[in-house]
Amino acid sequence: MTNPQDTFNRDLKRGEVIEKIVLAIIMLKYPKAHKIDGYFKDYDIYIPEIDKSVEVKSDEKSRYTGNILVEFEFDGKPSALSTTKADYWVWYDGEYLIWFNTDDIKKCLKDKDNNLKPSRFIGKGDSKYKRAFLVKKDLLYKYAINKQKVDNI
Repeated sequence: MTNPQDTFNRDLKRGEVIEKIVLAIIMLKYPKAHKIDGYFKDYDIYIPEIDKSVEVKSDEKSRYTGNILVEFEFDGKPSALSTTKADYWVWYDGEYLIWFNTDDIKKCLKDKDNNLKPSRFIGKGDSKYKRAFLVKKDLLYKYAINKQKVDNI
């Protein structure tokens, strides 16, 4: 049986690698962009040249499930999309970096035509319940502002 702490630490290290890749891409245009060190729940990267912020997410399992997990509550408290201060979200799906305006993700979830319903579950590596939407990648990606192939992460 996998230890939840081991899963958390593995995922954290993987997330940090992906954050560094996203930061390197941003720095090509905005060299003063920087990663926020330590625990900071509002966003992961700040771009002072344009006063914008970026949250980086990873859902590599989506390559097999076809869904992206969009969390909005953890342990009965607002989290992730509900509390973010980030202007942009970037998801790594195991093959692509998909860039979104944060408000467009919210639009996708609220659009009645999309018929999305939240789920409640305990995620792998978690010990408490979270609430999240499982959104078909094809649907969510319609709201993206950019999609770029990434090799060898």
